[in-house]
Amino acid sequence: MANRLTGKIALVIGAGSSEAGWGNGKAAAVAFAREGAAVAAIDVRIAAAEETADIIRSEGGTSIALAADATDPEAVRRVIEAALQAYGRIDILHNNVGIGAVGGVADTDPTLWQRIFDTNVTSAFLACRGVLPIMVGQGGGAIINVSSIGSLGIAGVPLTAYGMSKAALNYLTRAIAIEYAARGIRVNAILPGLMDTPMVRGSAEMIAHFESEAEMLEARHAQSPTGRMGEAWDVAAAAVFLASNDAKYINGVILPVDGGLSCRMG
Repeated sequence: MANRLTGKIALVIGAGSSEAGWGNGKAAAVAFAREGAAVAAIDVRIAAAEETADIIRSEGGTSIALAADATDPEAVRRVIEAALQAYGRIDILHNNVGIGAVGGVADTDPTLWQRIFDTNVTSAFLACRGVLPIMVGQGGGAIINVSSIGSLGIAGVPLTAYGMSKAALNYLTRAIAIEYAARGIRVNAILPGLMDTPMVRGSAEMIAHFESEAEMLEARHAQSPTGRMGEAWDVAAAAVFLASNDAKYINGVILPVDGGLSCRMG
């Protein structure tokens, strides 16, 4: 176990994995713990949060598991309070909740549109709104929002609501970064590119655009400038860096973790 986050308390919202394997939030939570942080692992499914917390504890780390719908203001308030009661402070907030749907404007149902925005933007707003006063009282903290390179441009299948919601998350990140910079709080966003995660492999909607899951994976590997997709640990490594004192003068950054794919989207 390394020590870049020793003594820190990390609140990870979306700390479970949608399927077996390593999703971005699960990997980030475990990576924070391996660097010495105590982790409050939060997921809408308590079993998923418990799985992450169990992994951390099995490696000698400290973690609690909590369940919350990240779009519910009262649920978010409760888990923030529970984490504060358990650990006495919150130094790191990692917002990893997100959903998407294939579709353009004409074929996206308004109810689905709103659910995507609630999940991808409102959840982060609620968590930040709850944690910021705590961090101000402590004299500082670090917030990391997981966005997407889909926020930067259009590539591949149409993901209009998803891309627009992640663009809004980028703006929220920068707005908070400027508002709270003088109070010792840094806010940055990670923009994953084509990642090989359980959520991608389990997306029937995405696979439907190809002949099979294998063909989808092959196409996604080929689309990356590196010839391969990234993995959850690539996102986790970026999150650890942004949460640590190594990034103490990095604030308001929109950081692609994408093998260079976003260079083709400008």
